[in-house]
Amino acid sequence: MDWVPHVTVATIVENAGKFLFVEETREGRKVINQPAGHLEQGESLIEAALRETLEETQWQVEIQGVVSIGLYTAGSNGVTYHRTTFFARPVAFRPESPLDPDIDRALWLDRDELLAQRAELRSPMVLDCLDRYLDGHRYPLSMVDGAGGRGP
Repeated sequence: MDWVPHVTVATIVENAGKFLFVEETREGRKVINQPAGHLEQGESLIEAALRETLEETQWQVEIQGVVSIGLYTAGSNGVTYHRTTFFARPVAFRPESPLDPDIDRALWLDRDELLAQRAELRSPMVLDCLDRYLDGHRYPLSMVDGAGGRGP
């Protein structure tokens, strides 16, 4: 099999109408994304989302549900990403937790502030997933295996 999708997770974290994003430099360009990353061997999707959010923002969060499950093929490299986007609430800022060296900074933006920086979005999924969340697309964690649902 020559084609293999990359399994990724992302987390939408809302606090008082602002959303947690990361700014990073990719291929010499500053981009904005939700806290997101790749699933590692041996962890669940929820564990990956918790880990990636903490590593990229220094925020400990509580995953509350699922916003979307989608595919995106990046035009820059042709890689297809299978992305599960969760929503969470912030629990605590952990400044002692090391920030991922690939991340320039974490920032809180409302939707209008994000739209003003639309050209800097890492992929169309950033705005699409936020809009889905804002439109009420919020599903229970029980739909994810290993989160209280029934596995295969």
